[in-house]
Amino acid sequence: MPHPKHRFSQTRTRKRRTHDSLETPQLTTCSNCGAQIMMHHVCPECGYYRGKLAIEKNVEA
Repeated sequence: MPHPKHRFSQTRTRKRRTHDSLETPQLTTCSNCGAQIMMHHVCPECGYYRGKLAIEKNVEA
């Protein structure tokens, strides 16, 4: 196994790791029911995507 000859400095390591942090998901409001949904996903509340019914939801009343 090859081993590095020199240790990477903390600055160099931290520069590489700057893009490794987690980001919060981008949320938007559903155009049909107004619920908060992730972008480019079907609304879990009403089943609509871009103004069209994508998933049939059972309404229990």
